[in-house]
Amino acid sequence: MAADNVHNFTTANFKQEVLDSAKPVLVDFWAEWCGPCKMLAPAIDELAGEYVNTVKFGKVNIDSDQDLASQYNIQHIPTLLLFKGGQIVGQLVGMASKKKLKDALDKLLA
Repeated sequence: MAADNVHNFTTANFKQEVLDSAKPVLVDFWAEWCGPCKMLAPAIDELAGEYVNTVKFGKVNIDSDQDLASQYNIQHIPTLLLFKGGQIVGQLVGMASKKKLKDALDKLLA
């Protein structure tokens, strides 16, 4: 289960929550059946707590929001997209350590 400060992004709220966000946003494209996605979730939840005032975190379930997965050409999961000012400024595909995620977030905020 996602932490309270990890949002559920859908086709219906993606523009408002991600593209129009004043804060940078980390979007985790995942699926319930994806083992690596489940292994990555605790690190994302922890980082969402650490960056609560500076970065918005959320997940897109590729099974229920296939349009978003297609729009952003998601070929493999987990895929993390980093948005700033409504634009993709970074991408991580596959498993990543918490340190690698933290480094990407710090670069996003620099």
